Amino acid sequence: MARNRSEEEPDELQSVLDALDDADARAIVRGLEQPMTASEISERCDIPLSTTYRKLDLLTDASLLKEGTAIRADGHHATTYEVSFEAVRVLLTEGREFEVEIEGGEQGPDERLADIWSKVRRET
Repeated sequence: MARNRSEEEPDELQSVLDALDDADARAIVRGLEQPMTASEISERCDIPLSTTYRKLDLLTDASLLKEGTAIRADGHHATTYEVSFEAVRVLLTEGREFEVEIEGGEQGPDERLADIWSKVRRET
C-alpha cells in the first residue's frame, strides 16, 4: 500500500506548499500590490468570487496573506487582504526534515492587533 507522503509533512509546510502550488493563489499574490477586498481581488485577477474566497482562505491559513479591515463611513466595514511575506524558504535540516521559513516585514502595533482580531474572528 502506498503512503501519502503529504501526511508526513508538518502542517505549516504542507499549507504553504499547497498554497504555492495553486495557480489562482499565485495569481492573487502577484495581483496584490496594496490591501484589497475579495471583490477587488476577484475583479483584478479575473477569478470568480467564490473561488477567490477559497483561495484567500488557503493563503491566510498558510500565513502568506494577512487580513485587515477597511473602515467605511457607512458602517459596512470590509475585510482587506495583503501579502504578508517577502520571501518563502523551504529548508532541509541536518536531521533531514523539511522546514519552511516565511520572511516578512516587521509588524507595527496596529498590524499585530489586527492579526489578533482576525484570529479571534476565525475561531468564533
